[in-house]
Amino acid sequence: MAVHDDCKLKFMELKTKRTHRFIVFKIEEKQKQVIVEKLGEPTETYENFTASLPAEECRYAVFDFDFVTEENVQKSRIFFIAWSPDTAKVRSKMIYASSKDRFKRELDGIQVELQATDPTEMDWTNLCQTTSYKTVHS
Repeated sequence: MAVHDDCKLKFMELKTKRTHRFIVFKIEEKQKQVIVEKLGEPTETYENFTASLPAEECRYAVFDFDFVTEENVQKSRIFFIAWSPDTAKVRSKMIYASSKDRFKRELDGIQVELQATDPTEMDWTNLCQTTSYKTVHS
């Protein structure tokens, strides 16, 4: 599966310039490549992000997660989310699962990975628990 150059470019913008809060990536089966489907503005929330994932289709996504440590230090982590809902077609799940590691390697700087098959597996509380930090900003 090829990765469109725009995927890497937009990820670098998120990572270095923080011009995006999140990016949703889609596999275009006919073109056999991963493309950028949606960019989240820096002011958008985690709720905006989760609402942008289709209920019955797989996607890859990255989310720039801001938080404050117990020592009151402002930090950020980049989450990679492999969204594969139970209601997605089996073929789609297989394509996304088999392409995930190669695609993830293209995005240098991912710090946390999350696999979700149901919205509850990536709700805000679960995300916060994976970091175990004092305060989180959506």
